[in-house]
Amino acid sequence: MTSLDLVAIGAVLLVGVPHGGLDGAVARRIGWPKGVLAWMGFNLSYVLLAGLVAWIWWQWPILSLYVFLIISALHFGASDIALTASSSAENPFMRWLPLITHGGLVSIAIPNFQASAVQILFALLVGDIGGTMLINSIGMLFLPWLICLAAYCVYAVIYPVWRKPLLNLGISLLLVWWLSPLISFAAYFCLWHSRSHMLRTWHSLKDEGERLRSFIEAVVYTLLAWASALVFFLMSEGALTTVLMQITFIGLAALTVPHMLLVDLADKLKKSHG
Repeated sequence: MTSLDLVAIGAVLLVGVPHGGLDGAVARRIGWPKGVLAWMGFNLSYVLLAGLVAWIWWQWPILSLYVFLIISALHFGASDIALTASSSAENPFMRWLPLITHGGLVSIAIPNFQASAVQILFALLVGDIGGTMLINSIGMLFLPWLICLAAYCVYAVIYPVWRKPLLNLGISLLLVWWLSPLISFAAYFCLWHSRSHMLRTWHSLKDEGERLRSFIEAVVYTLLAWASALVFFLMSEGALTTVLMQITFIGLAALTVPHMLLVDLADKLKKSHG
C-alpha cells in the first residue's frame, strides 16, 4: 500500500464518513418522534444495527463483502441520480437503467478496471480464496454492465435530462481507469457522493434551530465514529495495512446499513406517500 493509498484511506475516514452525521436530521424529517427518549432510541437503534452488521462481517466475511458491494451499488446509484430522478417526468421504472449503471461504478467498474490491485485489497478483508472468488464473480457482471452503460448512452440521447449525470459518470470512469482503486474510490466517495448527500440534506433543513441541532449532532457523531476507529486500531494486532482496510470497509459497511435504511428506504417511502 503506497503513501497515496494511505492518504486515500485517511480521506475516506476523515472526510467521507461524516456525511452520515446528518442522519438524525433525516430521521426527524421523515417523522421520527421528537423528545429526549425518542432521540436516545434512534441513536441506540442506529448503534445496535451498526454493531450487528460488524458482528455479522466477522462471522461471515465473504458473504458480508458480497452483500456490502450490492447495497453500496444501490446506495451510490440512487444518490448519483437522486436530483435527476426526482425532476424527470418519464416512467419511474426507466430510472432503473441509470441506477444500475451509476451503481456499478464502485462495485463493478473499479474491480474490473483494476482487477489485480482490487484482488489484493479483497484478500486483506476476506482472505486470498475469498478475494479470488469475489473478483471472478464480479468479472462475470462486467459485460452486462457495459451493455447497460451503452443503453444508458442511448437513453440520455432520448431524455436530455440524463446527459449531465452520464457525463459525470464518464469522468468518474476515466478516473477509475487511471487511478489506483483506493484513490479513485476515495475521490468518488469524498468529493462526489458524500458532498452531494450532505448538501442535499442540509438544503432540505429550512429551520435555523434544526440546522444548528443537526450540525451539532453531525460533529458529535463524527467524533464518536473517529474515536471508535481509533480504539479498534489500538486494540488490533494485525499488520497495519490489514487493520486499516478492516477499519475502513467494515466500518463503512456497519454505517451504510442504517444510513441506507434511512436515506434510500424510509425517506423515499415518505416522499412517495406525500
